[in-house]
Amino acid sequence: MTVHSLNEHIHVSSVMWKTVSEACNLACDYCYYSTCAGRAGKAKQIDKRTLAKFIKEYMEMSHGLVNFVWQGGEPLLAGIDFFETVIYYQKKYSTKYKRAKNSVQTNGILINQRWADFFAEHNFFVGVSLDGPKEINDQRRVTRSGQPSFNLVIRGLNYLRSAGVEFNILTVIHETNVRHGKALMAFYLEEGFSHVQFIPCMDFKAQHLEQPGVFAITAKEYGEFLCEVFDYWYNDGYPTLSIRFFDNLLTAYLNYTPEHCVQQEACPRTIVFEQNGNAYPCDFYMDEHYLLGNITENSFREIASHANMEKFLLEKPSLPAQCQNCEFLTLCHGGCPRNRLSSDNEAGVEYFCESYQQIYRYAEQRMQALANRIKHDKLLALIHAGYPLPLKAGPCTCGSGKAFTSCCESLLSS
Repeated sequence: MTVHSLNEHIHVSSVMWKTVSEACNLACDYCYYSTCAGRAGKAKQIDKRTLAKFIKEYMEMSHGLVNFVWQGGEPLLAGIDFFETVIYYQKKYSTKYKRAKNSVQTNGILINQRWADFFAEHNFFVGVSLDGPKEINDQRRVTRSGQPSFNLVIRGLNYLRSAGVEFNILTVIHETNVRHGKALMAFYLEEGFSHVQFIPCMDFKAQHLEQPGVFAITAKEYGEFLCEVFDYWYNDGYPTLSIRFFDNLLTAYLNYTPEHCVQQEACPRTIVFEQNGNAYPCDFYMDEHYLLGNITENSFREIASHANMEKFLLEKPSLPAQCQNCEFLTLCHGGCPRNRLSSDNEAGVEYFCESYQQIYRYAEQRMQALANRIKHDKLLALIHAGYPLPLKAGPCTCGSGKAFTSCCESLLSS
């Protein structure tokens, strides 16, 4: 274990539980985690004493909003009773200065009125996996007997809508849909989906870090996909659909820190727990070489400060030479370390480096124009609210670190 002072605050961004380990009721052929091929069997719940210990220690170490993410496999296989127990302990250890925020990532097919009402009552954010319209989704996301899942997912989404539950759509981009960006966008708009995120399909298992990443699509294909989708997202400078990649890109143009780890300067300190209590720093690094301990044997603080966590946190900032002089470094920061190609034990650039450079160049002028408009509107709002503008040599309000006179002052005359 790394030695940390008992009084030292260690900030953990969020915690994810693989709630039922690999148990899942779908047999998606590209899953990077589950190997049960849709044969879920009887899903094992996290031991109640383990759950209580974890929530108590995590809440005690945290401040403000305390993020819990429940994933799988298929986490809803744990049952509503399990999640009611979660809520009980979260409330027990909450104070007026800290409260729990829950998110769950589900394939959606078990969602019924009872689940929807539960999510609404307890303010869960629900991520639902859906790879596009029926003719696309049902080619890869099927039950163990090969039956399609689309109609079951849409049924679940309708329950969420009727209960007023906030949700987003997670779409894996693979050979079946990478050339159909236009069709995906038309589908999202037709269905009225307001928040979407994409994950490029990778053929590896999170439990086997020694296995090199094999990718289902080429970097060029993903770059062309992002460019096609960007035109719809941009919407003549007035985006109405939230797409996580572009939202985070705009955040960088506005000099804020993106929330998505792939686009951050360093990986955040997060913890991923297996159903048995084993802890890891990332759900792409669930390998014995990155084991942080076990919550049944170690305290949450010990796990959060483990030497393997510190080792992991150093990986992303250790950039290959090609990245260090890249014009787009401040936008991607080298991408995901798990996707870096290796040769002779030397880490190379991210597999999707070409994709990112392609979309950054394609979107640059429009993204800058959108960012400038937002900065301009912010300045006007400050003026109308009676706040003084910075001195010419003072730091700019946009957070760029530049002097106001050489940064956003010119926007007031535009």
